[in-house]
Amino acid sequence: MSGGLLVAGTTSDAGKSVLTAGICRWLHRRGVKVAPFKAQNMSNNSVVVVGPDGRGGEIGRAQAMQAAACGIAPDIRFNPVLLKPGSDMSSQVVLLGEAVDTVSASNYRRLRPRLAETAHDTLAQLRSEFDAVICEGAGSPAEINLRDGDFVNMGLARQAGLPTIVVGDIDRGGVFAALFGTVALLDPQDQALISGFVINKFRGDLGLLQPGLDMITRTTGRPVYGVLPFDIDIWLDAEDSLAYGRVLGRPGPPRGTQWLRVAVIRLPRISNATDAEALAAEPGVQVRLTVEPAEIADADLVVIPGSKATVSDLAWLRANGLADAVRAHAAAGKPVVGICGGFQMLAETIHDEVESRQGAVDGLGLLPVGITFAPRKTLVRSHGTAFGAAPVQGYEIHHGFVSSGEPEPLLRYADGTPEGAVAGTVSGTHWHGAFESDEFRRRFLTEAARQAGRHGFLVAPDTRYGAVRERALDLLGDLVEEHLDTAALWRLIEGGPPADLPFIPPGAPGAA
Repeated sequence: MSGGLLVAGTTSDAGKSVLTAGICRWLHRRGVKVAPFKAQNMSNNSVVVVGPDGRGGEIGRAQAMQAAACGIAPDIRFNPVLLKPGSDMSSQVVLLGEAVDTVSASNYRRLRPRLAETAHDTLAQLRSEFDAVICEGAGSPAEINLRDGDFVNMGLARQAGLPTIVVGDIDRGGVFAALFGTVALLDPQDQALISGFVINKFRGDLGLLQPGLDMITRTTGRPVYGVLPFDIDIWLDAEDSLAYGRVLGRPGPPRGTQWLRVAVIRLPRISNATDAEALAAEPGVQVRLTVEPAEIADADLVVIPGSKATVSDLAWLRANGLADAVRAHAAAGKPVVGICGGFQMLAETIHDEVESRQGAVDGLGLLPVGITFAPRKTLVRSHGTAFGAAPVQGYEIHHGFVSSGEPEPLLRYADGTPEGAVAGTVSGTHWHGAFESDEFRRRFLTEAARQAGRHGFLVAPDTRYGAVRERALDLLGDLVEEHLDTAALWRLIEGGPPADLPFIPPGAPGAA
């Protein structure tokens, strides 16, 4: 068997990533050897994967999450092309885990045939090794300006003969128009692969929705495979969980008498902000994404997360009054922690001839280190200790390194080499994912609460972040099993698209 499916969406954040993960977990539970795949991802949320040759490479974090749903280790082939935006005009191109180029909209076309060939070959490899490969599209297949040369949505489906389902977010409104329009703007060959729909984030009386489901089925000749309910517990690794102004997740009540309030600065080129999710999994810890200086002033702990554009995001901090707010927070003796790019911003100086090419730039001066950017990116998984013997694991994705200063380290590698820096209540590290280490997270939060004067905060002794993540994946599998027609979905994965799907006019503009 070499089954497959493409999960496309009416828009970005329609629910493609979580539906793909849910389908993967459902198939894994029924004993299917399944793998995820996304031909091209545009995201600054990535994770380091170590291949059989020991070489580290990057893939989108969502594909790592989907691999966990499949019960397998992440593989660079699950996301062969990763575009990491460094500005509104250019992106770094990561091909099979390694940065190979920087492209703009104007020169992307030059590189696209190579990217497409790699994606097609990689999917073919995976389909020869797995019973089923569940592919996630990008954006919407109805972005007709991008259809020429597409290898992520219907271009991929056409090349690999994949049946395709389209998921729409009803919480945004207009879902039936979006589903119908997505099909009707595709050419006949593409439409022949669109096999049905899934509606996501529904809340209310399903009986009121049923007439709409019946009408879209009659109008398009394609079934609705199910309606997924809105569930507030679905937030880990979801791009829309990082919306500005929102509290991450649904924090449980504090174990002590006080909450710990965490402000994570939403940088314009924020990367791996999922670091904050491990903090948000703790009872009594409220984590909010913010761009407001007033919320920095009100927080107990300030986190400057990773950035794909350290120097320009540092300039943005200054321009918007956030740099002064961070300095005031530190001057008041309250804790500040920087992660990767955020750590680099806290340094005294940054020498960057690689990413921004601006040379020497003043940092915030809160940590006694200098940072220099190296041409080759560091891509490793790391482990060591902190606070004496608390074990810590993480991963590193950065060009910058500490080139001057000998500060007190925040962490130590397993061989004793120091990592990061601490100066008073300010600290930083290049390691992403460190807060997923339970004992380290507890020790860090306890110390942060002490520094912030939140003496009534008591960290939970029993939060296991790995278990929290597993429960989230199980929840996605539960939703698929309970709310989708899984028998019909399996026929689709196993047998391909139905042969008699009708064409919905007008089709792609300009298509014959």
